[in-house]
Amino acid sequence: MVSPVITGYYRYTDIFFEWHQALPDPLDRSPLKAVLSQDALVHPDNPLHTDGVEGVQLYIGTLQNFETRLLFSSAQVEYIRYWLHAMQLTKHPIPLPYSDCLLTESSLRHVSPVHFSTKEDLRKALRQIEKNNKRLKGVDPTLNARRDIFERVRSFWSQKRGVWCALDFEAWDRDHTLLTEFGWSTVLWEGDEHIEQQGHLIVKEHMYYSNTFVPNHRQFFAFGTSEQVSKATFKDRIQTLVADLQSRGPLFLIFHDNNQDIKYLKSKDVDVVLSNMAFMLPDAPPQEGIFVIDTSDLFAALEGEAGGDRRSLERVCRHLQISTTHLHNAGNDAHYTMLALQSMASGDPIDMQREKRWPSRTSNNTGTPQTGTGVKVNFDAWEEDEDFSDQEGICGPIILDNNPDKGE
Repeated sequence: MVSPVITGYYRYTDIFFEWHQALPDPLDRSPLKAVLSQDALVHPDNPLHTDGVEGVQLYIGTLQNFETRLLFSSAQVEYIRYWLHAMQLTKHPIPLPYSDCLLTESSLRHVSPVHFSTKEDLRKALRQIEKNNKRLKGVDPTLNARRDIFERVRSFWSQKRGVWCALDFEAWDRDHTLLTEFGWSTVLWEGDEHIEQQGHLIVKEHMYYSNTFVPNHRQFFAFGTSEQVSKATFKDRIQTLVADLQSRGPLFLIFHDNNQDIKYLKSKDVDVVLSNMAFMLPDAPPQEGIFVIDTSDLFAALEGEAGGDRRSLERVCRHLQISTTHLHNAGNDAHYTMLALQSMASGDPIDMQREKRWPSRTSNNTGTPQTGTGVKVNFDAWEEDEDFSDQEGICGPIILDNNPDKGE
């Protein structure tokens, strides 16, 4: 009987620091060290080089205890040993690392490919991983749960499967049972083709209900033409939309703070059947079902928020550098929710992405990281102020000196 081939991943540190030391033939150690050196790994002539990728592709994995590790795949390790032998740099294929070093699927929550163009990028990532593991040790379990969801969303999105649909309702602000608008924004794939669709419905019977506390922006849909429909058609169109999307495979419903919108979906005025809806994402990409994703939770994970402070859609878009117009239009809000999802889901693994977006802004970023301090991003006061324009949100406030004679 043929034994099954076990595949998995090896810790970068085990391969880089330990593997060559365990080789029985001392003559094999120098060639292995040379091909694994950081300069060599990112060189286009390295055996691990992938066409179309600048530098080297490695992997970021999250262990069951939520710690992160930089990894080589077992396929990469296998290829290195055979390449060294084929190039006659070793007399025989060198032994694999000890089997205890192999991390199998059950050892990891999720794994994502990462690319390093230079050895400096690689070294920086290793330092950042070590710091983050220390900061995250013993933090609130809520943050770990959010980070886990973030990485699952990234993984599922990268596989270009299923239908992703952001939804938003608007209701009269003096009676939240009276629905006035519905908006949606969908993304799906047919082969490699990325297909998007946006839409916006306005309830005719409620056209003249004017908000008191929330802007009246129902006439300012920025991504197509609004449709005015009767209450009956409004209900039928939403039911048909969800049923059609669900028939195409697993359906990921995306909300920004989902509580109220899900109530609207289940209300008598909409009455969408959501019998198999789940709020937790499975370990592996699903083949069917409806799954709820909340961009307020994703952003909380990205910024390192462990508590109940949920950012508004406007604030999330501001921090993600997504320009917005006429929020509180259901169609616009749905599409901005989708853009926020895409921005985070298509980016790097969570800690690398946070550092790229907001370099050196993590809690206690200066000096030696303290255990359990978390990874909360420290935003400046002006970044949190909704009165600043989008341009100021990118560049910061410009302080003008109103006293031109000062210093003369």
